[in-house]
Amino acid sequence: METKRVSPPFTATKLARTTGAGGSGSGTIILNKYQLTRLLGRGSFAKVYHGRCLEDNSSVAVKVIDKRAKFQAPLEQLIVREVSAMRRLNNHPSILKIHEVMATKTKIYLVMELAPGGELFTKLQQRGGRFSESTARSYFQQLISALHFCHQNGVAHRDIKPQNMLLDQQGNLKISDFGLSALPEQLKNGLLHTACGTPAYTAPEVVYRKGYDGFKADAWSCGILLHVFLVGPLPFDDSDLPKMHRAIRRRVFDFPEWVSKPARSIIYRMLDPNPVTRLGIEELMKLSWFKKPSKSFKEQQQQFGEVFGQKDCGYLSRMNAFDLISMSSSLNLSGLFDMRLSRREMRFTSGSEVGEIEERVMKVGGELGYRVERGKGGGIGLVKGCAFLVMEIWEVAEGLWMVEFKVVEGRLVEFEESQWQELRTGLKDIALSWNNDYDVS
Repeated sequence: METKRVSPPFTATKLARTTGAGGSGSGTIILNKYQLTRLLGRGSFAKVYHGRCLEDNSSVAVKVIDKRAKFQAPLEQLIVREVSAMRRLNNHPSILKIHEVMATKTKIYLVMELAPGGELFTKLQQRGGRFSESTARSYFQQLISALHFCHQNGVAHRDIKPQNMLLDQQGNLKISDFGLSALPEQLKNGLLHTACGTPAYTAPEVVYRKGYDGFKADAWSCGILLHVFLVGPLPFDDSDLPKMHRAIRRRVFDFPEWVSKPARSIIYRMLDPNPVTRLGIEELMKLSWFKKPSKSFKEQQQQFGEVFGQKDCGYLSRMNAFDLISMSSSLNLSGLFDMRLSRREMRFTSGSEVGEIEERVMKVGGELGYRVERGKGGGIGLVKGCAFLVMEIWEVAEGLWMVEFKVVEGRLVEFEESQWQELRTGLKDIALSWNNDYDVS
């Protein structure tokens, strides 16, 4: 099922309280639940802090996103995508867990599992730029198991690289940073079309903008990564992109003598520029080199509760903006999505059937003195004087609908908040959640 449109519910209650300058630095108390202690890292639009849970003194990582910063993509899209992906994948041991989401008018806080071992990239540098084959295989097994789980749950990561892999206290792998991930809702004719990722790790078909399989693109990135693990340098130099893509098309790269033949074969097959013939994740997992036991991987699989080689049992529920509400009893998304609704718009979510929603809207509209009209496209119009409301219904998840009203004609002053309130009162028996903040400035 394709999600046509997602819009978040709004609430008026302010649920975040901060102390300290700026509301995001060391010493900040968030919602009387977490204290930010020290900065762990920063990205293009976020900072990550070590956090302390005030209830049990446990450690967490808190990603702080400044909504006032300039983004290359809409903020709603970035945050919903990252949180949606992580929530789908929250029960795999090699994927960083998300605990809670909170927001103020200027900040978004993602409370996540802490990975105190830092980036795998740092460890790779500390080991002289490459790993032994047994160490490389152990990390690679954990990565592939996690990606297999992602793919079974419909998520393509699209930014696999050492900087997006963290280590826990025991040194086990944790995939992070799902901001560029793709969900099933983004598929068009079964393919993805957005070019994204890090050039040195990005599959060639992603750049061509003709549609690509996100899972096969992840497999390419894994081939690059295994080469880096075992060899050190990237197989294709990204300092000159045209030259790099010519080398990719010819599959021109070398192996040093210490890389075993089975490992060479896997890398070569994963770096096939043709995604149709490229070695995929599931086929890779059947190869003897990959299945060779390693202690860390065995422990991870036991923790996950799966027999190696069998199908993963995933968290398959559909995730959308409305589902974020269920993540925490204290969650407030009133400031999360800066979509300035005015008196010209109103939305609510409903679990009722479409026919029931339409019947109720027409009945309430008639009772409130509106002339009810049906559009050719299936929408419903409510007309009163100069004001003309159009209602549309969008499916955002199985059994969940977003109902939107818009004033398409008439003077804004003639449609007051009291008139919205009349509609709200009349439709309250079919509404699950409303946007109830109006920005009329």
